[in-house]
Amino acid sequence: VYCRIRPLGAEDEECCVEMISSSTIQLHAPDGLKANRNGEYKETQYTFKKVFGINTTQRELFEDVAKPLVEDLIQCKNGLLFTYGVTGSGKTFTMTGSPGEGGLLPRSLDMIFNSIGPFQAKRFVFKPDDKGGMEIQGQVDALLERQKRDMPKAPSSRQKADPEFADMIHSEEACKCDNVDEDCCYSVFVSYIEVYNNYIYDLLEDAQFDSVRPKPPQSKILREDQNHNMYVAGCTEVEVKSTEEAFEVFWKGQKKRRIANTQLNRESSRSHSVFTVKLAQAPLDADGDHILQDKNQVNVSQLCLVDLAGSERTNRTRAEGSRLREAGNINQSLMTLRTCIEVLRENQMCGTSKMVPYRDSKVTHLFKNYFDGEGKVRMIVCVNPKADDYEETMLVMRFAEMTQEVEVARPVDRPICGLAAGRRHRNQAFRDELTHRLEERGGPINGDDPVLLDQVLESLPALPSCELMDPADDQTLPRLIEALEKRHRVRQLMSEQLNKTADTLRFMLQQLDGQLGARETFLHDQRSKLSEKEKIISSQKSEIERLEKKSKTLEYKVDILQKTTEMYEQDKRSLQQELETREQRLQKELTDRKRIEHRMQGAVSDANAKWEKECVRRVNAKQLEMQNKLWMKDEKLKQLKAIVTESSSSSSSSRGGGCPAERPEKPQRPSRDKDRNVSQQRSASPPPLPVSPSALPHVPEGSGPSSPMKLHLRGHFCMPVIVVLILASCITNWEQKFSVVASSQATPPGTPQYRGRGPAQGTSSVGRRRGRRWEPDSEVPATPVGCGLNLEAGQRVTLPVHPMHRRSHSAGGEKWVDHKPPCNLDLDTVLQPIIPNAIKVSTPSEKALSKCQKYVLRHQELASDGEIETKLIKVNLH
Repeated sequence: VYCRIRPLGAEDEECCVEMISSSTIQLHAPDGLKANRNGEYKETQYTFKKVFGINTTQRELFEDVAKPLVEDLIQCKNGLLFTYGVTGSGKTFTMTGSPGEGGLLPRSLDMIFNSIGPFQAKRFVFKPDDKGGMEIQGQVDALLERQKRDMPKAPSSRQKADPEFADMIHSEEACKCDNVDEDCCYSVFVSYIEVYNNYIYDLLEDAQFDSVRPKPPQSKILREDQNHNMYVAGCTEVEVKSTEEAFEVFWKGQKKRRIANTQLNRESSRSHSVFTVKLAQAPLDADGDHILQDKNQVNVSQLCLVDLAGSERTNRTRAEGSRLREAGNINQSLMTLRTCIEVLRENQMCGTSKMVPYRDSKVTHLFKNYFDGEGKVRMIVCVNPKADDYEETMLVMRFAEMTQEVEVARPVDRPICGLAAGRRHRNQAFRDELTHRLEERGGPINGDDPVLLDQVLESLPALPSCELMDPADDQTLPRLIEALEKRHRVRQLMSEQLNKTADTLRFMLQQLDGQLGARETFLHDQRSKLSEKEKIISSQKSEIERLEKKSKTLEYKVDILQKTTEMYEQDKRSLQQELETREQRLQKELTDRKRIEHRMQGAVSDANAKWEKECVRRVNAKQLEMQNKLWMKDEKLKQLKAIVTESSSSSSSSRGGGCPAERPEKPQRPSRDKDRNVSQQRSASPPPLPVSPSALPHVPEGSGPSSPMKLHLRGHFCMPVIVVLILASCITNWEQKFSVVASSQATPPGTPQYRGRGPAQGTSSVGRRRGRRWEPDSEVPATPVGCGLNLEAGQRVTLPVHPMHRRSHSAGGEKWVDHKPPCNLDLDTVLQPIIPNAIKVSTPSEKALSKCQKYVLRHQELASDGEIETKLIKVNLH
C-alpha cells in the first residue's frame, strides 16, 4: 500500500496532513472540528510502504509502483493496481495523467511495447476464445483474417498519434524490461469496462446508435472459466501493436465513461473503471521459425489498472436524484471492498475460514482471484490534505492501515515448455549466414524478391514459340521438347550445385551446432549456478523481508514504549508534585498538632492545678460544714434527751408523788477556733433501758411511721412508757452511727476517705430519685422530732441535696471531645469508659473543640509491672 499526497489548491488554506518521513504521515484535526472543541487535539500517524509527497513526479511514482507489475506481466504473472481515496484526491490524475505528464497507464503501455516490440507475432495469430483464454491460428488463417478485416496499419511514429493524448507519452522517458524471453512470440490485447451502479458496461463496444429509438448500453455479466478465473462475458478485446494504438483505444473508452460535475469535483468519476492489458505469449517451435501450434503452451497474463470512484458524503455534495443513487452505489461497493479485506485479515490472523462476501459487489467479484493469490495487488491511497476532507481522509487511512495487514499468496510459476533455449537466435543466425553466402555468390538474397526470380529465369534457355498453326507441323513440338530438356539439365546442374552448397552449409551448421551445444552446456551450468544464486538471493530477500517486518514491529513497539514512558514520566511528575504538596500539608498538620498539643498540655496542667486547689478548698469546707452539722445534731439530741428525761421523771413523780425533776442547763456552743484544731468529743449517752421483747406491746401494721398517727412532742405532756423507750433506743442507735461519721471526718485531709452516705441521706436520695415512699423497715430519719417530722404522712420533709453527692460531670447533657491518639492500643479490658455525646477524634481540631464543653484525653503509658496503663484526663473547655 502506497500513499500519495495531493498539493493544496489555491483556495485551500489549512492543511491537515503532514509527511513525517518517506513511509509515515501524520493527520492532525483542524481547528473547527467538533471533536476538538473541548480543547483536546489528537494527532494520528499512519505507516505505508512508501509515501509520495506533493513534489513527486509521475515517473518516480511509476518506477516504484507500476514498473514491477509490468515486469511480472511479461514473466506470465498477473497484477492488480488500483487507486483509492475520497473524491477530488487525484486518483484519475495518478492513473491517466495530464498533457505533458503521463500517468501510470500510458507509461505501463509504453514499457510493455518497448520490451516485446521485436518479438511480437503478426496480427490474428492469437485470437481470444470468448472464455478468457487464447487460441493460436496458422499463418494462412491469420493471413486470411488480416485480408478479411483489412486493418489499417498503426501509426509508425509518435508524431502521427492523436494530438489529444500525444503529449502524455514521452519517448525520452521510455523504459524497457530486460528479462524478456526471446524464444516466444507476444501479442497484446486491451479491454476497458466500467462498473456503474453495480452493473458492468463495455466502453469499447461499437453499438449502433439509433436516433429514433436510442437504446441504453447493454450490461455484461461475470462468468467463471474452467480454472475458476473470473472474466466478463462478451467483453471486447482489441489487439494492439503499439503504445499509440493502445492508448487510442483507451481514450476512445474514456470518452464514454460517466463523469459529472459535483460540489466537490468538477469532473467527478461516477463509476469504477477497469482497463485490462492481456499479454499472450507462446513459444517458438524447435526450428525457431514458427509459433508452436499447441494451445496448452499459450500463457496469458493480465494487468488490471483500476480507477475507483471516490467516496463522498451526500451532505457535502448535496447530491439529488441520479447523483444521489450513484453516490450510494459507489459507497456501497467501497464498503463491500472494505468488508472483504476485513474478513481476509481476520481469516489470516485468527486462522478462521469465514466466507469472504465477494459476490456482494461486482468489483470484488471480478477481482476475487487476485485476493485469493492469483497475482500481485498494489494500492495507491490518494490523499487531499485540505481540512474539509479530514473526516473522510481519516476513514481512508484506517482502511489502508487494515489493508496492509492482509498478505496475498504468491502465484505459482508457469511450467517451462522444455525446448532448448536460443531457438530464435539460431534461426536468425542461419538466415543471416545464408544471406551472406548468397551475397558472396551473387545469388538472390531474398527468395521472395521478384527481381531475383526474373534473374533466375533469364539464366535458363529461352523457350521457342509454342503456337501450332498447322496440324501437320512436326518441328514446333520437337524444338519445345529440346528446350525443355536443356532447361531440365540446367536445373539439374543448379540443383546439384545447390545440394553441394546445402551440404557445405549443413556441415558448417553442424559445426555451429557443436559449438552451440558446448555453449549451451556452459550456459546450462551457468544457469544452474545462477538458479542457485537466485535461490540464495530469494532466501536472503525473504529473510530481509522478515527482518524488515520484525524491524517495523520493533519500531512500532519502541514507539509505543516511548509513548508509554512519556505517559509514565508525566504521571510520575504529577504524583511527585502531589507528594510534595501532601508532604507540605502533612508538615503543616504536624506543626499544628504540636502547637495544639502544647496548648492542651498547658491547659491540662492549668486545669490540674486549678482542680487541686478547688479540691483542697472543698475538702476544708466540707469538713467545717460536717463539724457544724455534728454540733447541731448533738445539741438537738441533748435537747431531745433532756425532754425524754424530763418526761420520764415527771411520770415517776406523778406515780410516786415526788417533786419535779430539775431542768438541765442549756448547753453552750463550743468555740469554733477550738473545733478547727481539735476534733469534737461527744459525751457518752446513757445506755438504753433494757426492754424485753415480751414487755413491748404488739404494734399493729398500720401504726409504724407510715401510719396516719401524728406524734407531737412538746415540753410537758404525758406519753406512754413504751413510746419513750422506743425513742430512746432509736436515739442511741443514731448516736453510735454519728460517732463513726465524726471519727471518719476527723482523719487528716491527706488520707483517702470513703464517701459514704448516712441512712437518712441514702434513703432520702433514693426516695427522691425513684419517687418511692418509706418502707416499714426503714430507719428513723436524723431530723429531730420537734423539727417537723411528719410520721403520719410517712414522707421525708424536703431537704437540700448534699453538695458532696452531686451527679457526675459525664452524666449530664454536655458534649465531650474524646481524644484518642493514633498511637494508642485497643485493650480488651473488662472496664471500658463509656462517654455519651462524644466526638471521637485522633487529632483535635479547633472546629471540634468549639462545639463541645468537655475534653477528655486517653493517655497510655507503661506501668511498673510491664502492663499498659490508660489514664483519662478531663478538662472543662468553657
